[in-house]
Amino acid sequence: MEKYALLARLEAKPGKENDVAAFLKSALPLVLDEPDTVNWYGWQIGTSTFGIFDTFETEEGRKAHLAGKIAEALMANAGELLSKDPVIEFVELLAVK
Repeated sequence: MEKYALLARLEAKPGKENDVAAFLKSALPLVLDEPDTVNWYGWQIGTSTFGIFDTFETEEGRKAHLAGKIAEALMANAGELLSKDPVIEFVELLAVK
């Protein structure tokens, strides 16, 4: 059962909304290679707010994801795509179906 999650909130720079959406879509193949990432969601709220929500069974899996290719690519592109630094929150899951 998943007990751990990450919630990352991303604010696109004006005019970069399509690029952020494309980045999130392009990350899916990378996460498919992460055996400890149980669920991974790229999402959008409104025009410029995007994010990632992912779940893990272990803290080690969560740490591995944070050190993985998606996080590396996000940080490499953040200055070009985002209006401010990503907000990454560590989530403890209380109930999961």
